[in-house]
Amino acid sequence: MSPSRPLAGRRIRAAVIGTGAIARGSHLPALAQLAAEGETEVVAAVDIDAAAAEAFRAQGGIAHAYTDLERMLAEQRPDLVAICTPPTLHREQSVAALRAGAWVWCEKPPVPTLADYDAVVAEEGARSGPYSSIVFQHRFGSGSDHVRRLLAERAMGRPLVAHCQTTWYRDPAYYAVPWRGRWQTEGGGPAMGHGIHQMDLLLDLLGPWSEVRAMAGRLVHDVETEDVSTALVRFENGAMSTIVNSVLSPDEVSRIRIDCEDATVELTHLYGHSNANWRITPARHVPAERAAAWQDFGLDVPSSHLAQLRSLVASMRAGERPRGSGADGRTSLELISALYKSAFTDVTVKRGEIGPGDPFYTALHGGAPGWAPGDASAVRPTGVTVGAREVSA
Repeated sequence: MSPSRPLAGRRIRAAVIGTGAIARGSHLPALAQLAAEGETEVVAAVDIDAAAAEAFRAQGGIAHAYTDLERMLAEQRPDLVAICTPPTLHREQSVAALRAGAWVWCEKPPVPTLADYDAVVAEEGARSGPYSSIVFQHRFGSGSDHVRRLLAERAMGRPLVAHCQTTWYRDPAYYAVPWRGRWQTEGGGPAMGHGIHQMDLLLDLLGPWSEVRAMAGRLVHDVETEDVSTALVRFENGAMSTIVNSVLSPDEVSRIRIDCEDATVELTHLYGHSNANWRITPARHVPAERAAAWQDFGLDVPSSHLAQLRSLVASMRAGERPRGSGADGRTSLELISALYKSAFTDVTVKRGEIGPGDPFYTALHGGAPGWAPGDASAVRPTGVTVGAREVSA
């Protein structure tokens, strides 16, 4: 691995890997805003499609376009690499960037398995970086910052009961794209590819989880992965939560609700939130002046790639591990791995039990009958899956 390069007194040189919709719609605008503020400059774009790379280069006023990641890393020596490619490429590309001395900002899902995640972390710098962080933009913004602070200070009393809901809708045309709904190419179903943001925010707000009990099913779509899952999660602080991840829900919503001793805090949105999406309802016994203090969310900073990128750049300049990296970035992937293990084996899974030697450490399906790719016994939409069993509809 190349040593991390000094960043004081100069712009951070950034490169974007993968030039699809998320790169065009989220990463490039965030990088452009920080470029306008003198913080960054985008020096290169990389895509296996030369025409796509060139179009992205032209759109962003970027100096160089490449089809070869290694060549770009050697020639441009970026400080930061934003990875916007499919999940199966994330491990290889993250490792290449880290070895070249670049920090990594990788789209979710981070990598397909815990084994892959640990392999990436092993390539990080021992002190002051470079580090690899995951795009978890829902953690950032004034609303989540305010609620996180209230919960950490126990301002509303102990958290007791929570609900985490990602109920979206994807039609058959969505799954007609060959790589979707496949373990190898999409990394997982709605628990991994859709609900990860809300689950990560829930964990960021409530802290470490201790155990999970889950179910998953294929109720509609002809896919290898699930199209719906439910889970019960216990947290180390004693709080208990339900989690629902679905792509079968016409009335789409993303929601987190946390009931504390003295108030309920609720976030309702779809793909991003601002102060207006949060609501705090005090219990009847709470004095008005105390409840009023909870309502001050401050200047409205919506959750966004820009909000997270600001935090990441500050960490880079300070030589500090950023949020959403290392153990902090691993926690939601560990919960998802445990959710799948519980659903597919019909057991309660404890935090920390999935490690080397566990089949769910190296594959989210864990080789479970009915779920492993190519398994002739795979359950199709003719039935409802409960744990690892099929019950006729």
